[in-house]
Amino acid sequence: MMRRITTTLMTLGFAMQVWAQDIHFSQFYMAPLDLNPALTGVMNCKMRFAANMRNQWWPILQADAYNTVMISYDQKVPVGRYDYFGFGGNLWRDAAGELNFATIQFRASGSYSKRLGGDRHTAHYLVFGINGGLAQRSIDFQNARWGSQHDGKGGWDPNAPPEPLDGINTNFLFTDLSVGALWYSIYNGGRESFFIGIAMSHLDQANVSFYRTEVAPLYSKLTVHAGGEIRMNRSTSLVPGIVYFDQGPSWEVNGGTNVRFILSDRKWDKQSFDVGVWARVSNGQDNPTFDAIILTGRFDFNNYGVGLSYDINTSSLRQANAANNAVELSLVYQICAPERRGVYCPNF
Repeated sequence: MMRRITTTLMTLGFAMQVWAQDIHFSQFYMAPLDLNPALTGVMNCKMRFAANMRNQWWPILQADAYNTVMISYDQKVPVGRYDYFGFGGNLWRDAAGELNFATIQFRASGSYSKRLGGDRHTAHYLVFGINGGLAQRSIDFQNARWGSQHDGKGGWDPNAPPEPLDGINTNFLFTDLSVGALWYSIYNGGRESFFIGIAMSHLDQANVSFYRTEVAPLYSKLTVHAGGEIRMNRSTSLVPGIVYFDQGPSWEVNGGTNVRFILSDRKWDKQSFDVGVWARVSNGQDNPTFDAIILTGRFDFNNYGVGLSYDINTSSLRQANAANNAVELSLVYQICAPERRGVYCPNF
C-alpha cells in the first residue's frame, strides 16, 4: 500500500509540476550522442552503433522502477585530407512509476571536425555539433489513487470517483534543440588522448506542462566534460573522465577513472578490459550531496565494446532501502574499414 501511494505521489509531483531533470547515464562516456552533439562521428572507425540501458530503484518500485533505454547510430564522412563531417541520431525512452510517466525522443545530430595542426601521430581537432529532435511526453492515470477515493479510515475504494482531469493533456509533443563544441588532442600514434567539451541543451525551452493553461519551460542544460587516456606502460592505461551538468536549480558532477588492461594492441587485434571507480555528487536539498559510488567494468574486443556499471547509493534515500541502487549496461559496435587519411580520434 505504501509503495503504491509513494510511486503515485512521486510521479504526480514530478510530472505535473514538470520540474523533472534530463535522463543521465553513469557510463556517460559510452553514450556520446546524448552527452554532446559535437561527439557525433568522433571515432576511429566509419560507423558506430550504441545501446544504453539503465534500471533504477527496482528493489523498491519493482515493475514500476525507472527504466531508460537508448539506441544511437553515427558515421563520419571525410572532407579533404584531414577533416570530416559526422552525422547520426539517437532514440531513447524513459519511463517511471505506476502512472508510467514516459518520455520518448528522437534527435538527429551533425558535426564538423577541423584539424588545427599536427600530423598523424600527434594532432589537434576542433569540432562543432548540433542536434534537434521531437519528443513525446505522456502519463497514464488509470492506476492513480486519489484523495477522494480514501474513506478517511485508512481504507481505499477503487470504485469511488477519481479527481477530475479537466484541463490536462496526458500526451503531447515538443521540440528540442542543442549545440556543442569539442577540442581534442591525440598523441603517441593515437594511443593517448585528451579532450574537453561543452554543450547547451534545450535552447528552445519548450513548454512541457501537462496543464493546458500553464507554461512550464524545459530548463536549458549546460554540460561540461573532459577526459582522455594516459598510457602508464605498454599494457596499462588510465582512462579518467568527469562531467558537470547544470539544469535549472539542479547540478551534478560525475567523475572518476578506469584502469585499462591492454591484452592486445595489434592493428588487426585489439583487446582490453577496464575496471574503475567513479563518484557522483549533486545538490540535493540545495546542499552538495554525495549521491553514489559507481563501480564499472568494460571489455573491448576489436569492434565490440561492453560496459557494465553498478551505482551504490550513498545519499539519504538509502534509508528507505539499502539496496536501492542502479544497474546500467552499455553496448558499442563499430564498423571499420581501411583509411588512408591522417585522422585519429579518442576512444569512447
